[in-house]
Amino acid sequence: MSERDDEEREFDLKWADGAEHKEPSARARMLAARWKDNPPGPVPFRADPEHRRASRRPSRRSPGRSPGRSSWVSTALVFGCVAAVIVLLGYINFRGSS
Repeated sequence: MSERDDEEREFDLKWADGAEHKEPSARARMLAARWKDNPPGPVPFRADPEHRRASRRPSRRSPGRSPGRSSWVSTALVFGCVAAVIVLLGYINFRGSS
């Protein structure tokens, strides 16, 4: 690309960024049209813990455990998968060097 094309592109970008009125995106226009007749209700930033728990299956955790702590099963599963990938990559590397 020539230097003149770069200068023209930079000028066009500066001109577009400096525009007084910017047209909203297609999604913004769609949502504005939809919400004009039927505005959405207020949504909290984070749902209440009771509300979130009610929407899921009942937990099988013991009553003394913290609800935010993950179980040892998921941790063991992650470590097992990582170990399997390491072993697989080592096997592939070993077979490739022979």
